[in-house]
Amino acid sequence: MSDRVARHVIVHGRVQGVFFRDTTRRQAERRGVSGWVCNRWDGAVEAHFEGDPDAVDALVAFCREGPRGAHVDRVDVEDVEPEGADGFAIR
Repeated sequence: MSDRVARHVIVHGRVQGVFFRDTTRRQAERRGVSGWVCNRWDGAVEAHFEGDPDAVDALVAFCREGPRGAHVDRVDVEDVEPEGADGFAIR
């Protein structure tokens, strides 16, 4: 089994009010990725993903497209230390 990895992601664009958080949660649960997602005051969506490297990379790739109705301008991704998250939450 691969080592657990974590990524901190900030998605910029028209990403609030388009079910970005809920779709991200469903994608994460489907892939077995733990962490959280939340709306930011500046209109971006922020998330923390951790789990299998391939699953986390797939979730980051999803964020680059977003759900139908989203328009993603930019995605900032940072490798971070896993927090030991259990499950996935919308904050």
